[in-house]
Amino acid sequence: MTSTTDVTSRLRHSYALFLLPGALAFLAVVVLPFAMNTYVGFTDWQGVGTPQWSGLANYRELLDDSEFWASFRHSLFMVLAMAAVPTALGLVLAAALFDYIGKHFGTRTVTVLRACFYLPQVLPIAVAGIVWSWILAPENGSLNELLKAVGLSSWQQDWLGDPDLALYSVMGVMVWVQIGFPLVVFMAGLQRVDPQLYEAAELDGAGWWRRFGHITLAQIRGEIYVVLTWCTIAALKVFGAVYVLTKGGPGGATNVPSYFSFTTFFEKTQVGYGAAISTVLTVLILALSLVGLKLQTRAEES
Repeated sequence: MTSTTDVTSRLRHSYALFLLPGALAFLAVVVLPFAMNTYVGFTDWQGVGTPQWSGLANYRELLDDSEFWASFRHSLFMVLAMAAVPTALGLVLAAALFDYIGKHFGTRTVTVLRACFYLPQVLPIAVAGIVWSWILAPENGSLNELLKAVGLSSWQQDWLGDPDLALYSVMGVMVWVQIGFPLVVFMAGLQRVDPQLYEAAELDGAGWWRRFGHITLAQIRGEIYVVLTWCTIAALKVFGAVYVLTKGGPGGATNVPSYFSFTTFFEKTQVGYGAAISTVLTVLILALSLVGLKLQTRAEES
């Protein structure tokens, strides 16, 4: 007669077989390349020949590289544009769609609006970048033509070619791209909030902003941490939008660590140095992920 312990052991082994393909794929696609990249970061290599071990030389060079630190400063702006602003706007829009528009205009209107906000997330970033490069073009760009049509010709700018405006222009594009993700997540979180909480607060005379602050924010704290973590990671590793819109220019005004690593690796053929940049970025992202998961766990427990 088979014991309960034997049955449990067999079940665990069968589960392990199902996990094996995913584990092997993770090892081959993530762990092994990261280990190889980390090793290359400790070498002096131009992509051909034998890498020469250089120890911490690349990382010491990073500490004195003003272009490297400038790219990280630009990343902070990207975190603002892709995490902080979309999260704040997504919260307000999700609450408005759920608590106001849904009541007055019906669920069909809410569904259409939610799909419209989420559409930029579905578009390939290359397509979105090309469209926005047309919109922001200095000559015959849609934005400048619109400003001219309404009598604001003095506001026309070279939005992507001016070093003082390029970063803010890219940030504006990324807010448009990113806002749909927080909106959808927050609306999903609001589905589990007891409607009686809103009804009771409304009967007590609480306005929309008061209900938003005391009910909505309190009930979806877990989702807020998830969105902030996910969007911050996306902001730190943003590459496609910068590559399509500005290629890090003009004059490095929109350079970010991922693009800086790319150009160092492939264009300057300083493979060891580029690998060191990407290693630092990866470690930073992993650390932020762990912090975000910890905060999310605390929010769920409370």
